[in-house]
Amino acid sequence: MRAEAAPLTLGDGAGSRQGAWLVSAIPATIDLSIGIGTLRESLISSFPVAMAIWDKNLRCVWFNKAAEQLSDGYPFYRIGRSLTEVIEGIDTQAVQDAMRKVLADGRPTIDREARWSHRSQERAMSISLLPLEGADGRPWGVCSVALDFSNSKARDHLDLLREAGIRLGSTLDVMETAEKLAELAVPVLADYVTVDLPDAMLPGAEPLQRPAATEAGIPVFRRAGAASVHDGVPESLRERKETVFVPPGSPFMEVLHSRRPHFEPVLDTSPGTWLDLVPDRARTIHATGMHSLIVIPLEACGDVLGVAVFGRTSNPAPFSRDDLLAEELVTRAALSLDNARQYTRERLTALALQRDLLPHDLCGSSNVEVASRYLPSDTHEGVGGDWYDAIHLPGDRIALVVGDVTGHGINAAAAMGRLRTAVRTLAYLDLPPDGLLTHLDHLMANDARGFDATGATCLYAVYDPQTSRCTMAAAGHPPPAIVTPSGDVTFPSLPTGTPIGVGLGTFQSHDLHLPAGTLLALYTDGLIETRQADLDAGMARLGDALVQATLQTATLERVCAAVIGSIVGDAPAEDDIAVLMARIQA
Repeated sequence: MRAEAAPLTLGDGAGSRQGAWLVSAIPATIDLSIGIGTLRESLISSFPVAMAIWDKNLRCVWFNKAAEQLSDGYPFYRIGRSLTEVIEGIDTQAVQDAMRKVLADGRPTIDREARWSHRSQERAMSISLLPLEGADGRPWGVCSVALDFSNSKARDHLDLLREAGIRLGSTLDVMETAEKLAELAVPVLADYVTVDLPDAMLPGAEPLQRPAATEAGIPVFRRAGAASVHDGVPESLRERKETVFVPPGSPFMEVLHSRRPHFEPVLDTSPGTWLDLVPDRARTIHATGMHSLIVIPLEACGDVLGVAVFGRTSNPAPFSRDDLLAEELVTRAALSLDNARQYTRERLTALALQRDLLPHDLCGSSNVEVASRYLPSDTHEGVGGDWYDAIHLPGDRIALVVGDVTGHGINAAAAMGRLRTAVRTLAYLDLPPDGLLTHLDHLMANDARGFDATGATCLYAVYDPQTSRCTMAAAGHPPPAIVTPSGDVTFPSLPTGTPIGVGLGTFQSHDLHLPAGTLLALYTDGLIETRQADLDAGMARLGDALVQATLQTATLERVCAAVIGSIVGDAPAEDDIAVLMARIQA
């Protein structure tokens, strides 16, 4: 017999007992010094895959050298240690359940993925569990076979694609998407990556100017993204948004024409190549040691959106066909870029339409000073339908109106334009606020192009300087803020009313006395409502901001700017914001 013994700790905590041993014995029916026995034991012990045997109590009774090498990161590879012991950072419950199932039904479990973290080591394993039976045919234990693929290139590639699916789809900004593509690929795929896009893809960039004819080519791209394993991206001759020259006969031009990837495992830098036309690029390639190149077109919906370049400098291995996974990565990025392009185009169109429809020459009267601000949201939903207006009425009266069309994009902006025009038309009929909203509601409810199920909100107020009376009515809109001459802020309790377009027409006018020096602030809910706070908390913030702004500045324009700056700050606006302020003059 061959015997092995290991000390055991039985029980948990203070009640545990020391001095117990686990003894295993192997019949010496075969001479283990020579022949088959020696070969079998040598093979199993030196097998490069971690193997272990566990008894019916899930206690380790044997393991090979490969398992021993994993014992620092997975301490259950110890003779006598049970999987039921609790070790911080390692959850073995799923493995325990799998082993008990194998013991119960006698069927193996193949290629089960498991992950754990212990002592700053993270492991990803493929585990197979095989049932072991005794001489009587009853289950005796389980043999585990674990393949460590923590540092597998294939796993890195799969993780890269998984992360790309999350990160590339998280933004609708063209420049940010291009930069994320470059950052994702370094260093998993390449040491250096650039993403170049045509001018039309980058809103806000200065138009490209065609230079005098030179051998360096023409600037058809701008650098949209770049990443490197080296600080400062020394491989890139251009900063982001700078013009990128495309040499004729270069791999970049070839990719544009063929729409197929250029795969050059060993980059040809010898004389007589396209690099002769761009000596500065040739010098950079030699200086950084770039030796392998892949160029892939960014193509979506039949359009070539740009090119992505992958290079290796520090990694001595040339690109292989396995690295053409970059094609899959670029394809995903191209779809995200196309979505971003369409979103940006529609957003800019809606924003231009909305700004054209908003009043450009807003002015008050001899008795009322007015000021306004509009801040579009920075969310994926696009521009909304917020609007405001000041309308001069007979008798030196002035109507103040602010509204918000539900939804975002071009349709919301167009609906806002129709609504503003209708309000102006009805205002000239000299209707009281509740009557105007009733007519507006019926008009929009019968409009075939109308609104969605929740319509639009609106607040309409008319100030008469002869009586210092302000009459207002709301259609599902938050009440205005009123700053008294003494500096107190109140929010009048207006009958809420139903949104415009519902067709119910339930509105009531409310009268307020506004003496000289009073400030009236009308706004849309984007100023007071956030995902983290409700309307009441937002109105309290608005009140505080108005008090501070009126104390610190005299002009109404600055009060508007200070209030929005205080509430929104540097963070992007979650929704469109429209503010219309009026100050009663003496």
